[in-house]
Amino acid sequence: MAEVTIKRKDGQDAGTYTLSEKLANVAASHTTLHRTIVAEEANARQGTQKTKGRPEVRGGGRKPYKQKKTGRARQGSTRSPHYAHGAMALAITPRDYTKKVNKRERRAAILTILGAQFDAGNVSVIDAISFAEPKTKEALAFLTAIGLADTRRVLVVLPGYDEVTYKSFRNLPNVVVRTAPASVKGEEEAVKTQAFSARDLLVAHKVVIAQEALAKIEEVWAK
Repeated sequence: MAEVTIKRKDGQDAGTYTLSEKLANVAASHTTLHRTIVAEEANARQGTQKTKGRPEVRGGGRKPYKQKKTGRARQGSTRSPHYAHGAMALAITPRDYTKKVNKRERRAAILTILGAQFDAGNVSVIDAISFAEPKTKEALAFLTAIGLADTRRVLVVLPGYDEVTYKSFRNLPNVVVRTAPASVKGEEEAVKTQAFSARDLLVAHKVVIAQEALAKIEEVWAK
């Protein structure tokens, strides 16, 4: 089993943590990774785009000119797609982009990417991530202490939603705050932030995980 170093908020070592065998050795196929990422991006789409078709455009009930003897092409309505203020050809209507992915398949993809981030040395495990009051200055000082202040994309994973911590990080454009998965089925621990996804891990250059959050990840996803 792999061991990772646990750090304190000041960047000093605070011990080690032994990763579970499944978290350290899981390896999903490229197809599984691709299906999971595509599904997550598709499910994030609202699908509320809308344009008006011929039956929905107001007006145009009278022929613009008579059918014959004008030398022009016959026209039935000024609301045809080729007219200004007319309908849209092949009008776009709201649709559901949802794609379903098997639960085990999605978890395998997430754990595979997380394991790859561990192998690449991109994951920092912190004993606790919390602040006394919401201050961006303190959040930036924390990232500076662990050497990630200038990192382009940082994913911070908390054990559960913490408003003070969330507000401390939200003004930092290079930081995304997510939570670990809920430990009890149906429990809504992530109120304003959601559990991190495979895409969150994939695009992150560095990952900062609270020790408690890592334990919860192993409890829920690495059974």
